[in-house]
Amino acid sequence: MRVHSRASRLLLPAAAAIAVTAAPLLPAAAVEPDASSPAARALAARALAAGAPAPGAPGVGDKVYPNLGNGGYDVSKYLVDFDYSEQDQTVDAQVLLTARATQELSRFNLDAVGLTINAVEVNGRPATFAQDGEELVITPASALGKGKTFVVKVSYGADPRTPVPNQGWVPTERGFALAPQPAGAHAVLPSNDHPSDKAHFAFRITVPEGTTAVANGTKVAESTKDGRTTVAYVSRDPIATELLQIAVGGYEIVDRGADTGVHLRDVVPAEKVSTLEPALSLTPGHLNWIRPYLGDFPLEAYGLLPADTDDPEAFDFTGLETQTLTLYKPAFLTQEEKNIGSHMMHEMVHNWWGNSVSPASWSDLWINEGHADYYGLLYRYERGWPDARGFTTMEQRMKYTYSQGDIWRAESGPVADPNAANLFDNQRYTGGVLVLYALREKVGPEPFAQIEDAILAKYRNGNVSTAQFVAMAADVSGDPSVKPFLEEWLYGTKTPPMPNHPDWPVDPVPTGPVAKSTLQTDRLGTK
Repeated sequence: MRVHSRASRLLLPAAAAIAVTAAPLLPAAAVEPDASSPAARALAARALAAGAPAPGAPGVGDKVYPNLGNGGYDVSKYLVDFDYSEQDQTVDAQVLLTARATQELSRFNLDAVGLTINAVEVNGRPATFAQDGEELVITPASALGKGKTFVVKVSYGADPRTPVPNQGWVPTERGFALAPQPAGAHAVLPSNDHPSDKAHFAFRITVPEGTTAVANGTKVAESTKDGRTTVAYVSRDPIATELLQIAVGGYEIVDRGADTGVHLRDVVPAEKVSTLEPALSLTPGHLNWIRPYLGDFPLEAYGLLPADTDDPEAFDFTGLETQTLTLYKPAFLTQEEKNIGSHMMHEMVHNWWGNSVSPASWSDLWINEGHADYYGLLYRYERGWPDARGFTTMEQRMKYTYSQGDIWRAESGPVADPNAANLFDNQRYTGGVLVLYALREKVGPEPFAQIEDAILAKYRNGNVSTAQFVAMAADVSGDPSVKPFLEEWLYGTKTPPMPNHPDWPVDPVPTGPVAKSTLQTDRLGTK
């Protein structure tokens, strides 16, 4: 049974709804004293004693994307306020972020590109700002003390059709959706756009009456006045900016309730609900299949968002695990399950690996993509569905993948050592599966499952690095040799021997170039 959102909205306590939907206010407890007050002078004196304030770094030093993210602070929460104009398809926006300074800050940066910045305030006072490439450089009226919480308000305008180097918007006929991975969130809102700085999000979205607006998390309020509808969403769990989702358009919300123990709802183009229902209704079965492997569902809700476009230029991947709402194109979901079930399971697995436990850096992408493909392939082979290469078992597929090991290492780098050009090559997907397969072959099925459980528990709602993954695998397995074993698999330039399969061959690296399209079949869904 389909239930429209207005008949089934889940409301938090009134106080929570009011806090989100009221005009954005600076949290009084988070604002430092006025610079002219005795308390402010005392703060400044302590800051000087601790060391002179300095600018925050314009990047976190990520090896793949050095300028993504920013140094000098950690964000704890964002309040995102969008007012969408259907007439010109633009957004008047405001973002209010709360952060803690990790050093004495004279100024700091937010990632931002393609936005019209109108005003910036820090702790309720006007701040000077300048756009420098993809950096919004902000100088507060007074320095920010190390360890102190501060609040930044940025008022800006956005046009989802503005071309930028890394686009985060997916324009549609009646609105937009978001596809921010890996570096597109700061085309949508000024932010600390790196997965290492996860934060809680609240959204307030105003649209013409009759238009649907949704976002990550749970809807807490909705009201309509003078032909404009405002909805509010709040995330229970922290979100990496690459996983943000806000969608506006002619959608129907198909609420499936929580009989599975998880609130399931899909956001579907209204005229395509019946056509897409066979695919959308697969989610409860997918959830029941994966939980024995990965445990209780880690997030507050899940569902699919077939964006209202099949434009080949809208995005160049099959699906994207934006948190609590996986993004697809509608046409993909019109196929039989044997053609789409493996990928739907891939995206389901991202709720654990990628969303709940996120990569600490972009070099760690293999962890979430490797796990997503690992279980997606298992699901396929259990059902006897041949993959795109005709294989019907994991062992067959891994033997083939192993044969490509030296070629992929030469063309795409080691599994855990990508660059921006080859980040989304097969090496991070089925190459990551091969590493997990090798680990399971070495330690055995039960220790492998224990390693998975331990990492998911320890790093839930946080980030895990490759080094932390390796250390946990060695510790949980009780086998110190696991550490050098995994390091060779992850960073070596040659493919190591596969445990229990000494006869598996490795193809030689060809002398000529390898077509890029053959190195990215996994990302494009050709599994």
